[in-house]
Amino acid sequence: MRTENNTWLVAQDKPGVGKNKFQETIMVISKIINLLLSIKKIHVLRFSIGVIYIWFGSLKFFSGLSPAEELASETLKILTFQMIPYQVSYFLLALLETIIGVMLIINIFPRTAIIMALSHMACTFTPMILMPGISFNNSLFSMTLIGQYIVKNLVIISALLVLYPLKNKPEV
Repeated sequence: MRTENNTWLVAQDKPGVGKNKFQETIMVISKIINLLLSIKKIHVLRFSIGVIYIWFGSLKFFSGLSPAEELASETLKILTFQMIPYQVSYFLLALLETIIGVMLIINIFPRTAIIMALSHMACTFTPMILMPGISFNNSLFSMTLIGQYIVKNLVIISALLVLYPLKNKPEV
């Protein structure tokens, strides 16, 4: 039987059941392995989101390389009321995404990086509200490829929430 924290509960784990030295050693080793795996999984999650941010951000530095360039440009025009030239706002978006990625990969200022990423993710949903014609087909539940591209960001948001450090220790 598995418990909530992904450890196996066997008869030997229950209080009052006698254990020999071998069983105790196996339990200690098992707990150490579980701890190491849980730590590494978080690092892998943070690293993979960082790679995605660096990859998508760096593509935006080169005109025509990002498949999201048209979507991002139209969204930026609406969000900035065309008060910031498109080239400037698009460059700043590329820079922001790349910085978030670097911060996540090297784990510097994790709270700040995650808040920046969550804010960015919130903005990625604006085309669904501001430009529903490119996000949906004929109904709310029938999304275009762009709509699906946007909605998949829910997974990244969930992962960022898992990564968010809860303790109030100073950022490094």
